[in-house]
Amino acid sequence: MVRVKICGITNAADALAAIDAGANLLGFNFYEKSPRHIDETEAAKIRRQLPKKVKTVGIFVNAPPADVAALCKLLKLYAAQLHGDESPETVAEVARSLTVWKAFRVEPDFHLKTLDEYPEASAFLFDAAHTGQYGGTGRTTDWDVARRAAVGHRIILAGGLNVENVAAAVRIVRPYAVDVASSVESKPGKKDHGRMREFVQEVRRGERK
Repeated sequence: MVRVKICGITNAADALAAIDAGANLLGFNFYEKSPRHIDETEAAKIRRQLPKKVKTVGIFVNAPPADVAALCKLLKLYAAQLHGDESPETVAEVARSLTVWKAFRVEPDFHLKTLDEYPEASAFLFDAAHTGQYGGTGRTTDWDVARRAAVGHRIILAGGLNVENVAAAVRIVRPYAVDVASSVESKPGKKDHGRMREFVQEVRRGERK
């Protein structure tokens, strides 16, 4: 089953609606420059209202490993998604106590051997490349690169996915998971509950074909 991660959750109503829509994972973005930034206190309030079976992921950009580990432990997060320029050594350090997903901004000339430098990462998130921006660009990732990577790695496909194209993305790439934020929003940080339902339905449709 392709897992669905709804990222950029900022309030309990959206979190519960995402779960009701069929999302498997929810993302809390702790990167302060993100329009979907959430602080520790608000994330804790939301986490307490969620069923235990729902997995939550913390998104971090170039944060100190000790801070990442401490916050994930405090909030009982399932995984840390490292979305910055973290080195293999940093990923290895965080992975000592946490499940780690390493994100990459992928262009057509992305070298898949780069993934081998991060053996401690349990999955790799492929997002669209955009200078100066760590995710949330709304641009489409190169699916061919992702498809080839998915043959030997757990790939979480992000970047420009929406109701219109996610079924095709699932069929072509066969990812471990898909990740969406901006295309299921009415405005940055506020989810459109109808779009979330449609998105999950389209993921399942793509799986069936």
